[in-house]
Amino acid sequence: KFFGMKLLVLLSALTAVSAQWEPNFAPGRTGIVHLFEWHWDTIADECESFLAPNKYAGVQVSPPNENRIVDGRPWWERYQPISYVINTRSGDRGAFANMVERCNNVGVRIYVDAVINHMCGAGGAGTGTGGSYYDANTEDFPAVPFSSMDFNDANCYTDSGSIENYQDPNQVRNCKLVGLLDLNQSKDYVRGKIIDFMNDMTSLGVAGFRVDACKHMWPGDIEVIFQSLNDLSTSKGFPGGTRPYIFQEVIDQGGEPITASQYYGAGDITEFKYGVNLGNNKNSIQYLENFGEEWGMMPSGNALVFLNNHDNQRGHGGGGNIITFEDPFSKYLKIFTAFMMAWPYGTERIMSSYYFSQPVLITFPTSSNTDQGPPANQRSLNADGSCGNGWVCEHRWRQIKNMMAFGVASYGQPMANWWDNGNNQIAFSRGNKAFLAINKAGYTMNENLNTGMPAGDYCNVNSGDYENNQCTGQCVSVGSNGYANIYIEATEDPVVAIHVDAPC
Repeated sequence: KFFGMKLLVLLSALTAVSAQWEPNFAPGRTGIVHLFEWHWDTIADECESFLAPNKYAGVQVSPPNENRIVDGRPWWERYQPISYVINTRSGDRGAFANMVERCNNVGVRIYVDAVINHMCGAGGAGTGTGGSYYDANTEDFPAVPFSSMDFNDANCYTDSGSIENYQDPNQVRNCKLVGLLDLNQSKDYVRGKIIDFMNDMTSLGVAGFRVDACKHMWPGDIEVIFQSLNDLSTSKGFPGGTRPYIFQEVIDQGGEPITASQYYGAGDITEFKYGVNLGNNKNSIQYLENFGEEWGMMPSGNALVFLNNHDNQRGHGGGGNIITFEDPFSKYLKIFTAFMMAWPYGTERIMSSYYFSQPVLITFPTSSNTDQGPPANQRSLNADGSCGNGWVCEHRWRQIKNMMAFGVASYGQPMANWWDNGNNQIAFSRGNKAFLAINKAGYTMNENLNTGMPAGDYCNVNSGDYENNQCTGQCVSVGSNGYANIYIEATEDPVVAIHVDAPC
């Protein structure tokens, strides 16, 4: 009987943890877009007018809770919490709740960027974006409330009180990250306040969390926190017993004792090696046939994948050879987003940015301010659907947004029919549902290739849109044997992407 009770407890824990790997997408949707620093009202509009019609599954939003106001209003002030009151430059609690409801109503899930490792930086006092008082000199945050008893100062043994050696896990997890006041998640009281905040978010209808700076917290502590969270709200349309999706920021590019695998028990992990590996091989794509775990990356079922994020596109967050919108003409970003959405590995996230450089002819930055906060005005829309007012909106680019439907059509299908010419031309199918070809060789690709797809004519959704059962781009004819002539000139958009849901 005792063994049976232990087994039941173990199975219950395993069920809860495995559920934290499920992104809770609505049927027929795929891909998360990070609408970095957008207003809640504008996100709600985007869910209804653009994301849902184009099969986007979810939105990662910037931290919604009150933060310190920093001179110059840099983006990173959002990562200096002073309370769990929902009030930031993105909007107040009412606007946030309205946004979550409107997005859920059209099948687009919301994932909150949860900053639970720390409060604001040491020193100074004042009021935050919601009007709450704080004193970082004495570690007093009365709007939570937290006091000096709730931080890790006594558990950090460096002279500075900050992390001095990333080879020492105790420093990394108990000392201040760049001077930010480090909370002690081993305390039941601190855990309780974090759990209350996250439960408040799920009560409003959010589907999960991107959790900031998990590398700087002990895995056992955050496992307790995440497993103590309530199920998602049935009143917001989620089935009973649905767990919040958790994806944790753990920067692991090798060479440190703290590894991503130490956090598998708490949820998915942001796989930073993914974008770096593609960036390092953007001119040798013929080697991508086994891209994934065989490249030293984590198992697919643990991975949240992305080409760039708000940190590393600015040279932070591990850095590396990152593909971003700032590459000339954004050619690489379009190509490798198509690859990411077509390749069967991980849960995909798209970055939607704003300009933090002074551009020449739009695409060539001449100077960069990596601290720069968001534009004063929310995005405007141009006649072609692109964004103005200083917003990049990569998720609206044709070559990116059309790959969401490709991902939906190919969901669950294995990679098959790999082909390459040994020199930057590749192709593969996703079972018998979809096919992708890329030409980066610098000369024309003209090959008869096995698409794996049923006979018929299909819209190349990279070259045009598929709307109202009409294709505005190139059509590709697949014969009865599944083969097609794939002709790609060495152009700005050297990709063919076809799937069964877009016939010509």
